[in-house]
Amino acid sequence: MPAAPRPRARRRPLNREIPLTPREGEVLVWTDGACSGNPGPGGWAAIVVWPDGEHEELSGGEGHTTNNRMEYTAALEGLRSLPAGTRVCIVTDSRLVLDSMTKWVAGWRRKDWKTAAGDPVKNQDLVRALDAELARHEARWHWVRSHETGAAHAHKALNERADRIAVAAARSRAA
Repeated sequence: MPAAPRPRARRRPLNREIPLTPREGEVLVWTDGACSGNPGPGGWAAIVVWPDGEHEELSGGEGHTTNNRMEYTAALEGLRSLPAGTRVCIVTDSRLVLDSMTKWVAGWRRKDWKTAAGDPVKNQDLVRALDAELARHEARWHWVRSHETGAAHAHKALNERADRIAVAAARSRAA
């Protein structure tokens, strides 16, 4: 007699956004990068939200860069602004940055900063600096969805604000 069919579990999409609630004593760092052309003038932004609700906005940019470099730089500069040992959640809409720092970095370190294909890791200077900075903190990551069209980010006021700051920083580098 054939086995009875297994009931199907109700699955949620992997990219479903989970509401973000800071943990006790945790600093939130909302990050974003922007580039006008790729490569082109770029900007980055990090909004640091302290446990008491106070926040600060950090930004900068480069005259000739890529969007990925600006995404990495936003996370790096946000972390650099914190005292060592800070409990922090880095909020990003970049799957590249998230996956780089949560899935791939350990393997890259083991392989002397080479990818699985044996090529050098792209943006290695920033990835290594971010890896070192993460070692100074008790960090976790949180991904938020952004619209593929580059329009405002989905329902996250601070992510939208980080996007506007990063775009403004990119525009100032283009002038």
